[in-house]
Amino acid sequence: MGTLVCRIELDKKKGVLLTVENGDDQITQTIVMDGTSITTTVKGSEETSAITQKQDSIAMNCKTFTLDAETITCKSTKETLHESGQNFDITSGKNIGVAADSAAEYKAMNTIIESTSKTEIKGGTLVLSGSSSAELKGASIKLDAKGLMDLVAGGAATLKGSIVNIKGILKMG
Repeated sequence: MGTLVCRIELDKKKGVLLTVENGDDQITQTIVMDGTSITTTVKGSEETSAITQKQDSIAMNCKTFTLDAETITCKSTKETLHESGQNFDITSGKNIGVAADSAAEYKAMNTIIESTSKTEIKGGTLVLSGSSSAELKGASIKLDAKGLMDLVAGGAATLKGSIVNIKGILKMG
């Protein structure tokens, strides 16, 4: 790195401007404090990043943003939005917890929920539905109702097995 060109400009109307120019690497760094905001800018030959801080906001614009910390806490008293134009991955070395005081909704074109040992779905009322069909597959499947169990088909119903056991009082018709 060669010699840097450094300037400090003080103006009673425009505020303070700090500039560092690196001609060898074609990078200009500026800090502008104009009385309402502080803007830090790094402008290179290909990319520019900026941080603007006002009394009620901080905005960051850059190509790549990396945050590396032992503990991170993010809180908002109103809406929070995380959005990606491409893939969005969430990974944890241990557990992931998601909770909502009201409704939780997940939508996707295709969904896979997979666990290597046990998967539990619980609720006061559990509704599973498919607009065209629904399948439940497993090496062993047990349906256990503590009270009434209705099996209803709008068309034909088939109960098939190599051996079919029906226990209890059988009422037909």
